[in-house]
Amino acid sequence: MSAGLFGLLDDVAALARLAAASVDDIGAAAGRATAKAAGVVIDDTAVTPQYVQGITADRELPMIRRIAIGSLRNKLLFILPAALLLSQFAPWLLPVILMIGATYLCYEGAEKVMARIFPGSHGHEAHATPTAVTGEDAEKTMTAGAIRTDFILSAEIMVIALDEVADQAFWSRLIILIVVAIVITAAVYGVVAAIVKMDDVGLNLAQRSSTFAQKFGRGLVAAMPKVLATLSAVGTVAMLWVGGHILLVQSDALGLHAPYGLVHGWEESVHHAVDGVGAVLGWLLNTGVSAVLGLVVGAIVVAVVHVLPFGKKKAH
Repeated sequence: MSAGLFGLLDDVAALARLAAASVDDIGAAAGRATAKAAGVVIDDTAVTPQYVQGITADRELPMIRRIAIGSLRNKLLFILPAALLLSQFAPWLLPVILMIGATYLCYEGAEKVMARIFPGSHGHEAHATPTAVTGEDAEKTMTAGAIRTDFILSAEIMVIALDEVADQAFWSRLIILIVVAIVITAAVYGVVAAIVKMDDVGLNLAQRSSTFAQKFGRGLVAAMPKVLATLSAVGTVAMLWVGGHILLVQSDALGLHAPYGLVHGWEESVHHAVDGVGAVLGWLLNTGVSAVLGLVVGAIVVAVVHVLPFGKKKAH
C-alpha cells in the first residue's frame, strides 16, 4: 500500500513538473510574441492620447478605460477566434495575411516619414487626429473612433503574435494569445493613462509652495509634447522595422529565398567577424536593412495611394 502511495505521489510530482514546464513554455512564447508586436504597440501608445484632447480632466481616465475595454473586446471576441480558426484550418493563408499586414505597417510608417519630410504635401498621417466634436455625444463619438482605430492595430498585433506561436498546440495557442491580448492592452493603456495625466500632475506640482516641486512640475508640462513626439518617432521606425522584417521572413516562407538569405548572410558575417558585440551588430544590421526595406515598400504603396490618378481621386 505504501509503495502504491509513493508511486502515486511520484506520478503527481511528474505531472506537476510537466505542468510547470508547460507554463514556462507558454510564458516564454507569450513573451516572444509580445516583443515581436512591439512596433504596433509603440504606435498604438503614441496614437491613443490624441483621442482625449479637448476632454475635461475628470473624464480622461474613464474615457481611456472605455477605450481599453473596447480594445480588449476587439482582441478577445473578434480577432482571436478568427486567428485561431485561420491557424487551425487554413494555416497556409497565414504568410499571405502577414505580408498584407506588414505592407500596411510599411505604408503607415512611410506615410509618417513623408508627412515629416514634406509637411505641405497632400498625404496624411496614418492615424489622423480626431476631429473635435461638441455636445453630449462628443465622448461617445471619440471613444468609438478610438476603438475602430484600435481594431486595425489589434489585428496586426494578434496576427504577428499568432505567427510566433503557430507551431504550438491549439490550447497553448489559445492561452498564449489571451495572455498577449491582456498584457499588451494593459501595458498600452496603462502607459497612455500615465501620459495623459502627466500634464495634470505637472500643473499640480507647479502650484506647490516648494521651489523644487514647482520647477519639476513645469518641467513635466514642458516635456510631455517632446515625449509624445519621441514616442511617435520610435513607433514609426519600429513599424518600418517590423513590417520589413515580416516581409523578408514570409517571402522566404513562400519560396522567395534570395532576399532573406542575403540579409541573413550579412548578419551572420558580422556576427562572426566581431568578437563580443558581433551578435548585437548583426542584429542592428538586420534591423536597419529591414527598416530600409519597409520604407521602400511603404513609399511605393504611398505613391500608389496618393500619386497615381486613382489614388488622387480616392484621397480627394
